[in-house]
Amino acid sequence: MSVGAEKVEAKGSARETVRIIIHALILALIVRVFLFQPFNIPSGSMIPTLLIGDYLFVSKYSYGYSRYSFPGGFDLFSGRILAGEPKPGDVVVFKLPRDNETDYIKRVIGLPGDEIQMIHGVLHINGKAVEKVKVDDYVVTGPSGRQRNMARYKETLPNGVSYPVLDLVSDGFGDNTEVYKVPEENFFMMGDNRDNSTDSRFLSEVGFVPFENLVGKAQVIFFSIDEDASFWEVWRWPTDVRWNRMFEAVH
Repeated sequence: MSVGAEKVEAKGSARETVRIIIHALILALIVRVFLFQPFNIPSGSMIPTLLIGDYLFVSKYSYGYSRYSFPGGFDLFSGRILAGEPKPGDVVVFKLPRDNETDYIKRVIGLPGDEIQMIHGVLHINGKAVEKVKVDDYVVTGPSGRQRNMARYKETLPNGVSYPVLDLVSDGFGDNTEVYKVPEENFFMMGDNRDNSTDSRFLSEVGFVPFENLVGKAQVIFFSIDEDASFWEVWRWPTDVRWNRMFEAVH
């Protein structure tokens, strides 16, 4: 092979590499925009279902697409296309109605038309108490190493969906509320860590969440690391990665 032929082959190989990279980036962009978006959990409002340091995939297609499904949230259209309504018990990422920018993750509790109320820490939907059974004590370890016990319950919605909730104090700030009537095209969201969740119970902070603000449904945890470590600190992975949470489905 001549020197000139080697140069032509090298140029061809470089073009092929660039083409493959461009195609991979386009595919990744399509997946990110239309199918799955990664999120990480920065707060404890969904403990024990989701922990600080969990990284998860959210399906963008589950409830159809709104302007908030796409980066930037540009006002390209109103409402949703290919819409599918979330079910009670779904864990959902949504844009905070107060600013339409901040991502929140909570559990769907009330659908349009539902009446929601908390009475002495017991969830009531349409005037009926939701089943709530004590399971055990959940031990939470703070950054300082201090441990505290929180009562863990299993809550079961009228549609049969069950999930764990934590109760730190009896008759806490959000344990007794007014009756909330969920407006049309809106949803009522709550965190599983009931005494440490800013959610739809607090109208000035979150309130009712418009259907348009839903980003997607939490599907699977693909990575999890202790809250005092970071994803990029690979040297801490052997001891700080929660290996038992990898690829765990979100319920």
